[in-house]
Amino acid sequence: MADMPYSADTSWMLALESFLLDEPAVEAIRLDPTSKKVEMATLGRVDGELLQSKLAEVLRSIDAKWLKQMPEHTALLEVSQKSGVVQIGKPSCPTAPSFWKWREFEWPEADEMEQESDEEWRTLAVQAAICGLALVAGYLVEKFAEAPMWFSQALFGISLISGAWDAAKDAWENIREGRLDVHFLMLAVALGAVAIGAWEEGALLLFLFSTSGALEHFVLYRTHREINALTKAAPKFAHVLLPDGTTEDRGVAGLRIGDVIVVKPDELFAVDGSVVSGLTAADESTLTGEAMPITKETGAAIFGGTLNLWGLVQVRVDKLATQSSLAKIITLIQTAQKMRAPSQRFTDRFGTRYTLLTLGIVALMFFVWWLVFGIPPFENTAASKSSFYRAMTLLVVMSPCALVLSIPSAILAAIAWGARHGILFRGGAAIEKLAEVDVIAMDKTGTLTEGELKVTKIESFPAGREDDVLRIAVNLESNSNHPIARAITRHGQAKGFVAEKLAEFHSIAGQGLRGRTESGLSYVGRRELVHDSALGDALAGVPDAPLGFSEVWVLHEQIVGRILLKDEVRPGSRAVLESLAKDGVRTIMLTGDRRAAATEVAKQLGLSEVRAGLHPEDKVAAIHELTQQGHKVAMVGDGVNDAPSLAAAHVSVAMGARGSDAALEQSDVVLMKDKIEKLLSARRISAHARRIIQQNIVISLGSVIIMAVASLFGIVPLSLGVLTHEGSTVLVCLNSLRLLFEKE
Repeated sequence: MADMPYSADTSWMLALESFLLDEPAVEAIRLDPTSKKVEMATLGRVDGELLQSKLAEVLRSIDAKWLKQMPEHTALLEVSQKSGVVQIGKPSCPTAPSFWKWREFEWPEADEMEQESDEEWRTLAVQAAICGLALVAGYLVEKFAEAPMWFSQALFGISLISGAWDAAKDAWENIREGRLDVHFLMLAVALGAVAIGAWEEGALLLFLFSTSGALEHFVLYRTHREINALTKAAPKFAHVLLPDGTTEDRGVAGLRIGDVIVVKPDELFAVDGSVVSGLTAADESTLTGEAMPITKETGAAIFGGTLNLWGLVQVRVDKLATQSSLAKIITLIQTAQKMRAPSQRFTDRFGTRYTLLTLGIVALMFFVWWLVFGIPPFENTAASKSSFYRAMTLLVVMSPCALVLSIPSAILAAIAWGARHGILFRGGAAIEKLAEVDVIAMDKTGTLTEGELKVTKIESFPAGREDDVLRIAVNLESNSNHPIARAITRHGQAKGFVAEKLAEFHSIAGQGLRGRTESGLSYVGRRELVHDSALGDALAGVPDAPLGFSEVWVLHEQIVGRILLKDEVRPGSRAVLESLAKDGVRTIMLTGDRRAAATEVAKQLGLSEVRAGLHPEDKVAAIHELTQQGHKVAMVGDGVNDAPSLAAAHVSVAMGARGSDAALEQSDVVLMKDKIEKLLSARRISAHARRIIQQNIVISLGSVIIMAVASLFGIVPLSLGVLTHEGSTVLVCLNSLRLLFEKE
């Protein structure tokens, strides 16, 4: 391979460069955009699934056409190209590649998956329609037209070929891999029906089978369409503000933390960031399921993939495209589609073994009817059907098509419904288990409360200089990243205060901040700062901050005051707790905050059970205690300190895609936009999905058992067996499809 040049502004190369440098076990990557093939060279043991998910996010942020624009030079990576395949690797010695292990990974193609499922169900629908029309035509010719028998049989033949086409392709692929499935069973029954002259019944079987197949793929298409609405929301370009005041369009993969991008009205925000200039409102429905416009002013958080409604704003990039809220959500959803529910594992057993068992039983019963009961093997009589006819009927009714589809169809529909309504389920297990929960433990800060302190009152002594108190506080706190400092700075910016330039600035450990401006020396911090000053005696009578409030004192040469802040209770928390109580669900607050503050919040919410002052290991112990008492416990949290207890719970629920990465990693369910009310919606869809799964299993398994028993006594005609078998499959698919149309 010849070395190729690299351009520093090639966005896709920047994204891959970042990925390679962040993954020490990955030495090189090969990309073939034409065949959609990607390989990685690794050294040592690696987590393949984790690498796949990380690489998928990088590739999703890169439009394949950019791979065709080869870079000009690079100081960090070795880039080469041969026959359209691009290889990017870390610098290494000549012998190092001999130790690499090349692994092939999947190229993410969410849009193509939706297009494929769309084309597939339409193709199957056309084949089913041809099958049905030829079947009806053959029946009419046979019954009412004076035409030769071969003509009606030719029509039935067209029906059989059209209905069997897709099943034959799937069966052949499985046979080549040494597997047998329901498609093979259906073809065997259809051929058996033709062998005994039951052309009409064979065509009817394949018509119903192909129709149910088209319906199954239609359900998958609808599910993919709902889910891929998120991936399509991901923007591809951003207008980057240059030092000279002009802008240039750059792929989102090439954005770096600290870049400033310009977002015009009706454009998508490219990545997560914060507003540095301008005022607008955002439609965050792609992330939260709620289309209510959210005001965005200076300092406000911006989330990639959301829509800028009307203002021209400048946004500082705070996260790379691969780390944005939208990227996290897409990863969660795509992981969820691959994670099976417990009951789905039950139906997974119905594969080759069940097919062989069914064929064995059918063959055995053929000989029993023939040799034991003396029923003619292939000749139907007026009094009785042949042994072969009975065997074909038994084969039809024992085929587990409906049972195989009963659970995954409902799970996929529930995941799609949740994605559309701001609830992300990480797999079928989460959907099934959430409805089983009888105890819900909740963190306080960020779960039952907003999680962000807000300025509620500013006092000056003497009164009348509140604005000066806030101005001084903003001057100093704008240089700190403490949550209280952020709250004061945000409040000051909303009031129009701009931080002055400091001549001196010091952080006093455990006490506060010290700074000097043109107006003099100032202090901001704990009460002790004022208590130890010359004004301590004069202000000794000022009461402590009310219960549940935090206070910040401001001390200047001519001004003394304090700022009171509070973490407000979420507006919907009380209603959620009351609703859970009505459903018989026990709720508990598990918090690391002081008992007095926790009790005050619990009193506002009407929550009687509180465990306060807990460390992360104490929360885990509480979860284990409840579990040992026989409870199914769900834990709801949002912070890093909640991650251990989330992992210990029967079901873990994270508050919002804005929560900590540690909490998201451990969560089974993610409630978007930190809306606690979504917990009720998640439980409701979980319970409904469980009911539908149970209904589907009863319908599918019940029809198999009843019709199989009836077939043993020879009282079920082949046509009725066909209708029952395929009818149950269609019914199961339609029943699952109802989940997509649930109201929140």
